[in-house]
Amino acid sequence: MHAAAILVMAVSLNSCLAGKFMSKYALQPTPHGVDDIERTRHKADSLLPGSTAWYDDLKAQGILKDHWITSEEGHKLHACSVPAKDPANANGTAIVVHGYGDNHFVFLYLVRMYRDEFNYNVLFPDLQYHGYSEGEEIQMGWKDRLDMIKWIDVAHDLFKDDFMVLHGVSMGAATVMMTSGEPLPDYVKCFVEDCGYASVVVQFNNNRKQSFGFIPPDVLQSASLVTKRQHGWSFWEASSVKQVAKCEKPMLFIHGDADTFVPFDNLQMVYDAKTKGYKEKYVCHGAVHANSFQKDPEMYKHKVLNFLKTVHNMIAVGNL
Repeated sequence: MHAAAILVMAVSLNSCLAGKFMSKYALQPTPHGVDDIERTRHKADSLLPGSTAWYDDLKAQGILKDHWITSEEGHKLHACSVPAKDPANANGTAIVVHGYGDNHFVFLYLVRMYRDEFNYNVLFPDLQYHGYSEGEEIQMGWKDRLDMIKWIDVAHDLFKDDFMVLHGVSMGAATVMMTSGEPLPDYVKCFVEDCGYASVVVQFNNNRKQSFGFIPPDVLQSASLVTKRQHGWSFWEASSVKQVAKCEKPMLFIHGDADTFVPFDNLQMVYDAKTKGYKEKYVCHGAVHANSFQKDPEMYKHKVLNFLKTVHNMIAVGNL
């Protein structure tokens, strides 16, 4: 065998092995799920003090409840719900979606914002492979969008609202954007995405350069093929940009301009992709990744609440 052929085989083998490693590293981290609950309970309190005490108190009273659905692959998936502080006068329902490696506990600051300050009912799920939900790997928002459609139905059955907003952070934001491109019930009125990535390829390529600079770009293709074969989806199809381009409902885009984990330029990619329907953009100056609320909580709440009021007004005058 010629040396050149041997070299090609060696490179191909190394690329395949690197692809398997990258797929497993990205989509099957440990610890995860129930084993990682305690860390994320502490994280919830670090993001907004008193969050887990708030959660535990409402759960003890029977106000905060657990719900279960089954994914298309047969995995049991978990979510919690809590009614608005003044249920009789609720302004709508929010579905709050957590980020990569987190679970329904971590973004209690948003749950509390919607429930206690905006008077919204809230459903907040654990995505596959997170929290109390089953799953063989992280879906990066792509297959999660199909689970979100089921959770949308659950939330509507619970609260009977005709106004629903989906609000996600980081991978949760990508999940929301990917969901936004699907056919959805009319009562889903708008979306809030906070520091979501433009696509899985864009994000994993950034992670590759940050953490594994020695790994060549073509390993992404190998990792995507491994993921397609083992889990049924590829990195290239999982695109927030392509899904947002199909979305005709209002969307608020949020990003910190000091974000390097999901680089700030992702904001413009997804914002520009939305060419149909109403949109707003909020740049939080000095905020790093998933830090916009903590950097300026009052401005964050102001921007989200004003966006929701704008959408309500659009509906009232028949513009939506």
